[in-house]
Amino acid sequence: MRSLRDELGFELREVDITGDAALEAEYREWLPVVEIDGRRRFTFHVQPDALRRALGAVAQAAS
Repeated sequence: MRSLRDELGFELREVDITGDAALEAEYREWLPVVEIDGRRRFTFHVQPDALRRALGAVAQAAS
């Protein structure tokens, strides 16, 4: 994710769910989880080309 962030210039916010019972209940079985604009887009594995397409679609919708 960090190398893709450097390449594509998106904001990456990492959240440590350790010790937060609510977050652990919601996300533990799916880690890692990538959400874009609050929508879950990837779980377990992030495919770089799919992430590029997803971010491109978000950028296009915002313009």
